[in-house]
Amino acid sequence: MTIDGDGQHNPQDIPLLVKPIVDGEADLVNGSRYLDKKQHGTPIYRRLGQTVLDKTTNINSGLEITDSQSGFRAFAAFTVPAFRFSKTGFSIESEMLMDAASSNFKIVEVQVGVSYKGDKNGKIHTKSPLTHGFAVFVKLLQDMEFRRPLYYFTVPGIILIIIGLALGLDFFGKYLDGQMSTLMPTIMASMIGLAGIFVAFTGIILHSVAGMIRNMEK
Repeated sequence: MTIDGDGQHNPQDIPLLVKPIVDGEADLVNGSRYLDKKQHGTPIYRRLGQTVLDKTTNINSGLEITDSQSGFRAFAAFTVPAFRFSKTGFSIESEMLMDAASSNFKIVEVQVGVSYKGDKNGKIHTKSPLTHGFAVFVKLLQDMEFRRPLYYFTVPGIILIIIGLALGLDFFGKYLDGQMSTLMPTIMASMIGLAGIFVAFTGIILHSVAGMIRNMEK
């Protein structure tokens, strides 16, 4: 079991997390605060940040987790060696989910309660939500570079290609109409498109390499 030390989770919910593992229905159980799609008193700005992290984690892992930043989890004993535990900050929650997904563990979520009233000292968080969220997001992007290169490189590359092509056609049309006296804007737009092609193909190549590595690991 893991549980956050800030008092937001109720230890009486532990049996809810353990049951799917004991029943053989899961290898990892994630205690979700939002499985029922309710806010449960979570500040709006904090929930918006969590949603971004949830989406990014799910893209990286291929999962559909509703609360990727939950620290309230249960693990089957045999799963422990699969986790890297290389992160030293709050991003370890996302890292554990990605490691579990890579090992094809069966992951189940259960609804758990949450309280933001604070601990006995009246302080529930030791780090600014903005600082926390940004740090986790950056680390997720770094993982995405290797786990999901098509998202990290190819998608932005395609966007650059579209932008370069649109601007290039617009500038060249204005040059032909006499609205511009130089082709320099058209050349610059072409450079944007070429950069997009390079970035897009980088993603495709890395995706192929990552696939070969995964096959070798299997």
